[in-house]
Amino acid sequence: MESKLEQTEIYQLIDTALAQRKFSYVPYSGFRVGAALLAQNGCVYTGCNIENGAYTPTNCAERTAFFKAVSEGVRDFKAICIVGGKGEEEPTELCPPCGVCRQVMMEFCNPDTFEVIAAVSEDDYKVFKLKEDRKSTRQNSSH
Repeated sequence: MESKLEQTEIYQLIDTALAQRKFSYVPYSGFRVGAALLAQNGCVYTGCNIENGAYTPTNCAERTAFFKAVSEGVRDFKAICIVGGKGEEEPTELCPPCGVCRQVMMEFCNPDTFEVIAAVSEDDYKVFKLKEDRKSTRQNSSH
């Protein structure tokens, strides 16, 4: 899939999502996730995962970013980057969005054009359209 994002936009989103992991509240799983959501207006909304002992009130990083943007009146989005990994360690595996987050994305995004970046680093990431099956995503061929 050919991304419509500039390479600098992809790198900025990856770096922002990586930085957001430090704000995660994860006393139960220890799995930190950061997200960076790019709106059509160029603003980037950030999110981290926030756990709760009752589990269902837990909120994923992606939804945190979407809810922040929507609560500020923004409803047109271009792309999101998600980075996740255990504790303070550098991520080692891609972390695609869960089904609930994909449903939220479907509510606000065009599945034919909205791009999802699942990343480990600037050198290891996959970009796919929301409508694509996340299991069939392809690695960025330039890395």
